[in-house]
Amino acid sequence: MNRKSIVIILITVLIGAFLSGCVDSPNTEVKTTPTATVTTAPATPGATAAPTAVSSKEPEGTIRVSGAFALYPMMIKWGEEYEKLHPKVKFDISAGGAGKGMTDALGGLVDIGMVSRKITTSEEEKGAYWEAVTKDAVVATVNRNNPVLAMLKTNGLKREVLEKIYINGSITTWGQATGTAATDKINVYTRSDACGAGEAWALYLGKYKQEKLREVGVNGDPGIAEAVRKDNRGIGYNNINFAYDVIIRKPVEGIEIIPIDVNENGKIDPEENFYGTLDELTKAIGSGKYPEPPAKDLHFVTKGKPTGIVQEFIKWTLTDGQKFIPESGYVVLPQDKINDELKKVE
Repeated sequence: MNRKSIVIILITVLIGAFLSGCVDSPNTEVKTTPTATVTTAPATPGATAAPTAVSSKEPEGTIRVSGAFALYPMMIKWGEEYEKLHPKVKFDISAGGAGKGMTDALGGLVDIGMVSRKITTSEEEKGAYWEAVTKDAVVATVNRNNPVLAMLKTNGLKREVLEKIYINGSITTWGQATGTAATDKINVYTRSDACGAGEAWALYLGKYKQEKLREVGVNGDPGIAEAVRKDNRGIGYNNINFAYDVIIRKPVEGIEIIPIDVNENGKIDPEENFYGTLDELTKAIGSGKYPEPPAKDLHFVTKGKPTGIVQEFIKWTLTDGQKFIPESGYVVLPQDKINDELKKVE
């Protein structure tokens, strides 16, 4: 074999060896180096993509609330609706009167106190920070079987007559109250707990304090409504959400509302006759036809300016939460007042 042939053979062998090293055998295990996976948050539409993204934290925690019976039904509704939006936020809500709401808030027992009266300077000095969130009113109530009910609904009662029933006790029979011959004694019921309803009613009767109201003390709005419902000679006063059934929008079964003779002409004129349904009355309260007091603002009170989930919840009640007010039997505050209350929270 000549030298040229040997060179050709060597080249052929080398090429074959090279090619065999580049092709995997079917039984050869191929090992790969693991690669790191980088997870990125979905980009916000219109924003520049980035390796990481910061998302807003869902509010979480329990908001403790106590206080005024007047605000309790509205607070229950707000709590239910807010939990639908923010399932990690829970509410612990109890009624007990405006006085309890203020005491609990200042004492740190709750996050929000429901107070259905004006906040005093001394309470502000102790740290009470408040916002008006809605409005309601107090109405006089009697039993549906009251002996002079027809006369009461036709002529109503003047403020002076109610004062003589509730403050000095110089009117003691339903005949004296209505100018008739009825001799039935008036059984007077008032609130035994410190409350916005009692204060508003006393203020309306002549700038008195709740303590001046006589004579049988009953605890809470439900208690005074039940006392009147069982006594056909009784008279009481209730926040409108306990005098009316919010479902049917009529007075609670067994109770009637005494119209107030606002212009004191001895009869209830058409423009004073707005007690038939809850919607008629709330419209009259909102327009100012029903006197203030006993109409009144309802407040949330915190110890110092609210923060965190409490702040966010209160802001929601003054914005999106306002849409639930009419159906719940309350009165929406004027927009300029809502704006002022929002500034206090932000």
